Amino acid sequence: MTFLGARRGLQLLLGLFLYGFSLAMMIRATLGVSPWDVLSQGGSLQTGIPFGFMTNIIGGIVLLLWIPLRQRPGIGTILNVLLVGPSAEVGLALLDEPNALWARVLLFTGGLVLLAVATGLYIGARLGPGPRDGLMTGIHQRFGLPIWLVRTAIEGTVLLLGWLLGGSVGLGTVAFALLIGPLVNVALPLFRIPERPRPAREAVVAGS
Repeated sequence: MTFLGARRGLQLLLGLFLYGFSLAMMIRATLGVSPWDVLSQGGSLQTGIPFGFMTNIIGGIVLLLWIPLRQRPGIGTILNVLLVGPSAEVGLALLDEPNALWARVLLFTGGLVLLAVATGLYIGARLGPGPRDGLMTGIHQRFGLPIWLVRTAIEGTVLLLGWLLGGSVGLGTVAFALLIGPLVNVALPLFRIPERPRPAREAVVAGS
């Protein structure tokens, strides 16, 4: 394995672990979570399945929706489905819910920033998108709908369903919706591993 390949693998695993841990931070802050986590919370409340494993189940279901969209998962996609849930359970086991409001705000803010960093790490490894991101781009490519419309429709539907199931919706949910995009936009260039340059002869042939 080359150094670049090893770096991509380690970056992917670190990003996925931190992603799950950041979810636990925001859950323990009890200020509201992202739409997909509202769904996982609601599903967990209704079934008794722990949050992390419910996240795995939902990720697997979303991945099945890739089939009619003709999307192809990468190793990063599969590991996303398998590892984010358990790492969230690790975070939930280690973290307690703070009593003071300032501490809850600080914990939520730290979780949100960490999630953006984790997203930059695992996407920057270029080993496959997460199942939810792939669903969005797959619908966009299959039906020609604008990305913003697909993203809004998916997250709105997920949020409503999760809320009906009893998931936590609050100011943190609004903050997540407003801030995660700009934060990820900063993180992605910092952690994106560049593509391996093509050999000179191959480049000449491709450009001829």
